[in-house]
Amino acid sequence: MAETSATQADVRAVAARAREAAAELAPLGRAIKDAALRAMADALQDAADSILAANALDVEAGRAAGLDEGLIDRLALTGERVTAMADGLRDVAALPDPVGEVLRGYTQPNGLEIRQLRVPFGVVAMIYEARPNVTVDAAGLALKSGNAALLRGSASAYESNVALVGVLAAAAEKAGLPRDAVQLVPGTDRSSVGHLLRARGLVDLIIPRGGAGLINYVVENATVPVIETGVGNVHVYVDADADLEMAERIVVNSKTSRVSVCNSAETLLVHADIAAEFLPRITSALQTRGVLVHGDDRFAELDGVQPATDDDWEREYLSLDMAARVVADVDEAIAHIRRWSTGHTEAIVTRNLDTARRFVARVDSAAVMVNASTRFTDGGEFGFGAEIGISTQKMHARGPMGLAELTSTKWIVTGDGQTR
Repeated sequence: MAETSATQADVRAVAARAREAAAELAPLGRAIKDAALRAMADALQDAADSILAANALDVEAGRAAGLDEGLIDRLALTGERVTAMADGLRDVAALPDPVGEVLRGYTQPNGLEIRQLRVPFGVVAMIYEARPNVTVDAAGLALKSGNAALLRGSASAYESNVALVGVLAAAAEKAGLPRDAVQLVPGTDRSSVGHLLRARGLVDLIIPRGGAGLINYVVENATVPVIETGVGNVHVYVDADADLEMAERIVVNSKTSRVSVCNSAETLLVHADIAAEFLPRITSALQTRGVLVHGDDRFAELDGVQPATDDDWEREYLSLDMAARVVADVDEAIAHIRRWSTGHTEAIVTRNLDTARRFVARVDSAAVMVNASTRFTDGGEFGFGAEIGISTQKMHARGPMGLAELTSTKWIVTGDGQTR
């Protein structure tokens, strides 16, 4: 489809309406929000035919533009996927409401009662690529946590997103939420993103969800606060004291269970003391599943292994490729990770408790796995029930972001005439 531009005035007008809606959303109780989410879910299923028709236009345009089949699969909707999106909204409705939770509460010697409460951010903007399901997920999580949602999907999913947001917004308003609680940011070219990034004072938080190019563009150009998500140069370290059968299972699952996601492992590090036994075993297991191993000199001695370069150590492949290296000990593994990691997820496989503790204490990533697959870094797997993304920043939100991470806090101080 042809790209359409949006002026700064267009984008700021949408954001201003979202800000008004956010003020009305903030005090709403759980019953109203949950009823709206369930109504939105029902509306999605009722409108499935029109949503699929709009999506078919995007898929047709994507194929004509030469999108690869992996991206087409992420873009395409089916009746089952629409139902899954609706069920996701119902699942969010069933989750506890974080708004109003008291994080701290105490009484000062002077009698002042002080409480710290969770409150919505206000206006949360999501900028994301390809997947129309993110439109529904982001809207549901924003509304449940009391935030107005500004949604800016990719141009490749524009028709799908117009249809989805139209259905969601109408159902939400009919169920009692503010009219502009869910909106699509106008425009399909990069100018609208740029205007959104600079809507300081109207937008409270921006969350980019996609590849490194998108995230870097947002971070480097935004004047609105940003939470970075998703880029995962993820490592698995197999220690000298590892159970090798367990290690093989964890490495293979971390790499191959789903290669196009940010918690998929990209680099394997193996202790030198077990290299002679483990390298042929794990290389064969990976190659059997179609993985091309990019290895250091020790790995490159094996058939089918491609020599690795620095480009491989820093790559987030998102494909059936894996960098691999032999290290002298856990400290060399930690040094490699600290040099090349994006701070997403790292794993160690070992039966040595002291080594595990050393690894956990010194590896500075959002999630560290001990004897478990990196694929468990996920809001659903952590028991959050839903996830807006995985933060690699060192802010209030780090790692999988659920409803609580879409809230800020405020202090309520109650007195009886005290003065300072």
